[in-house]
Formats: sequence, structure tokens, C-alpha cells
Amino acid sequence: MPGRLNEAEETDEAQDEGFKPLTHEEAKKVRELNPPFSLWSVWAGQVGVGIVVAALAWLLTGQARMGWSAGYGALAVIVPAALFARGLSRQKSAMHGNAALAGFFVWEMVKIALTVAMLLAAPRLVEGLNWLALLAGFVVTMKVYWVAMWFGPARKTRSINF
Repeated sequence: MPGRLNEAEETDEAQDEGFKPLTHEEAKKVRELNPPFSLWSVWAGQVGVGIVVAALAWLLTGQARMGWSAGYGALAVIVPAALFARGLSRQKSAMHGNAALAGFFVWEMVKIALTVAMLLAAPRLVEGLNWLALLAGFVVTMKVYWVAMWFGPARKTRSINF
């Protein structure tokens, strides 16, 4: 194929840019210093935050419909996130990078479609729906991703010396 580099040219190009592939031991050390992030722990955090937001909405307003609205907003994040995590954890064994990437995008699209469907169904499923409470439950629960990334697995501060 014209314009495509062969293996020797790719290796030369990588070496020209100062790229050095890691050995097995070096890669293992990098993985130990950067532990993987569990989607299920993020999901559990979302469930907890969703319950707290729904309870607070109910307690602060004294109206059950506010709690149900906020709770449904949280569910519109939690249910699709569980499906996404389940789908990704089942395809963990995908060895080919392109297959893993394609699987990620497929499950992300499923998650988005389910979220939109749940939000469109909200007026029919939640009696006396309050959109502001629903939005509050939705946004606060969704932001658990950012909090989890911020406070996620502690990175070891040791430097990597190869």
C-alpha cells in the first residue's frame, strides 16, 4: 500500500523520535504505580450519591415528588452506567486494540441511547415530575465520575527509573 511504513521504517521512525519501548519488567512497574480504575466502584459511588440527592430533595422541600424526580434523574445515570460497565467488563478479554475500542464506542452509544430514552420517558413514569429536581439528581450523580477520578486510586509518588 503506498504511503504505508513497513515494520523496519516504523521502528526507525520511533527511534528517531526518542521513543524506547518498555521491557516486561518496566511495564509491570508502571502498572503497579498506576493501579487500574474500577468502573464498579464509580457506579457504587453514583448509587450512593443518587440516594443522598433524592433524600435531600425530599427532606429540604418536604415534597415526595421532588425526591422522586431527583431519584429518577439519578437513575437515568445509574442504570445506563451499570449496563456500560457490564458490557465493558464482559469484553475485557478483547486482545485486539481495535476491537476493544469499537466495543467501548458501542457500549458508550448504548449508554447514551438508554439515558435519552429514560429522560424522554420521565414525564410518563414520575407523577408530578419536577424537571429542576430531575436535572439536579442527574447532574450531581453524573459528576461522581470526576470526583472518582480526582480521589481515585492513589498514585504512588515514587519516580520511575529505568
